Amino acid sequence: MRIQSPPHAEAETQTRILQAAKRLFARRGYDGTTTRDLAQEAGVAEGTIFRHFENKKAILVEVATQGWIEILTDLLTELSEMGSYKAIAQVMRRRMLNLHQNADMLRVCFMEAQFHPDLRDRIQSDVIIKMTDVAEAFFQTAMDQGIYRPMNPRIVAQVFLGMFTIAGFSRDTIMPEGSSPKLMLEMAEGMADIFLNGVLPPAS
Repeated sequence: MRIQSPPHAEAETQTRILQAAKRLFARRGYDGTTTRDLAQEAGVAEGTIFRHFENKKAILVEVATQGWIEILTDLLTELSEMGSYKAIAQVMRRRMLNLHQNADMLRVCFMEAQFHPDLRDRIQSDVIIKMTDVAEAFFQTAMDQGIYRPMNPRIVAQVFLGMFTIAGFSRDTIMPEGSSPKLMLEMAEGMADIFLNGVLPPAS
């Protein structure tokens, strides 16, 4: 008789597989990683991989989707708890610092989404559209209260999420390696200022 593992053990095994995939996909790329590599990195038998996931592509999609949901959920939670609609710089700075800790997942998303349309579609449908909906409602409320000027809240949400995504890479691409927290704050405040006030001088 086959003895089934308890649910929590199965969940832990699946998490180990996903964490291993995130590391290996980031270092070697999706095509350069085999299921044998994944099994070895996760410390499980190769057959265990297929007990949890239909194939390697399913692992890639799950890694990317879960990671984006966690990151953007944290962002939107911070926005909803923000003391002022103008406190975007503080939110941006915290998210930039935390996003750097998720560099492997972000690298996987941006590298592999361009080669796998099904991954791109899944991220678009399960993450981007839903998160844009939430951000749109947030900015609509600010406009209704007269804090932001009236405009298309959907576009504002898309611009903000786009800036936020770039901010996540700033420590590796825009700013020098080893940048100090002071420089990170300056970067966050600059992006927030551009988002809130634009680049044109005030009308005289």
